[in-house]
Amino acid sequence: MPLRAEVPAALSAGRPGRDAGPARGRRSAPPPSVRTRIARAAAIGTLVAVLLGAYLYVNAPVFAAWWYARQYGLSAAGLPEAQAIGGSERVLVVSPHPDDEVLCCAGMILQAIEAGAEVWIVHVTAGDAFELAAIVQERRLRAVGDPMVKLGERRMTEARAAAAVLGVPEDHVSFLGFPDRGLRTLVLGDQHALYRSRFTLRTSVPYLEARSPGLAYTGSNLMAELRAVFDELDPTLVLAPTPRDAHSDHRAVGQLVMELLEERGRPEIGRWWIVHGDSEWPLPKGVHLSQPLFPPLRARTLPWERFDLEPSWVATKLLAIDTYRSQVEMMRRFLVSFARRNELLSSAPLAP
Repeated sequence: MPLRAEVPAALSAGRPGRDAGPARGRRSAPPPSVRTRIARAAAIGTLVAVLLGAYLYVNAPVFAAWWYARQYGLSAAGLPEAQAIGGSERVLVVSPHPDDEVLCCAGMILQAIEAGAEVWIVHVTAGDAFELAAIVQERRLRAVGDPMVKLGERRMTEARAAAAVLGVPEDHVSFLGFPDRGLRTLVLGDQHALYRSRFTLRTSVPYLEARSPGLAYTGSNLMAELRAVFDELDPTLVLAPTPRDAHSDHRAVGQLVMELLEERGRPEIGRWWIVHGDSEWPLPKGVHLSQPLFPPLRARTLPWERFDLEPSWVATKLLAIDTYRSQVEMMRRFLVSFARRNELLSSAPLAP
């Protein structure tokens, strides 16, 4: 009996995995490898980045305004307040693309109409060069030709809906139908050369609801159409894009309006806005209805004024932006970032 009891004890002491007391010569755990240390550091860095991103997401409105004011001297509060639009004014908003009129001026339009002023909107293009929107709309890999014209028609419909939200009568909204992304060539190139849009593949206005369907795409025709609008409406206040805007179509339209106002001997009735500023402007992106809109760096030397908006106007502006479904589907965070407590106007198209 004593021998049989000793054998299992001896065997179990030699079997791995059994707790038979501390083993002689057992090695301690090796230190973590360099790869493990790097993985841990990356995990900590990711956590810090997520926490910092969450903080900036919550505090971005205050942070962005503070940074621009401190670093560049740009703030809405430091701008002089723009004068309200009088009830006797005849206001013309010159919009390079459908949606620009809402982004720049929806609040001003609402204030003007409430005051009793008449407001007209003329869209120089139908916005028929936004390929991604057409691709999504048509559900195809590439969109050129007819699908782009179809997109232009959709954006014209959206523009009429946005005008209705703002209270602008339907017969106060017009479209010239010139080529999106082609205005710079028309303005700066040979004034009689025929232009062919690389998006719609058209050489003339393809829209039946435009002012002059079938009108050839030439610089002289563009200027004549815009001049006719000015002659018919005889505006006392013109809201147009500054030539400091980053978008080539906006710069071209701004240049044309400058020339027309000089031609009419009334440059003082022009007021100038900007939609395409710096690559990250306006800051912050998204819906921040109570936050200010301050000037972008690329146009900071213009004599900007702050046009303060009533909260109801800001809410209505957001509704008008959302009527542009073809655009909102692609870039809503950018578009709605213009729905702020103020809009911006410059009394001069370029810096003095």
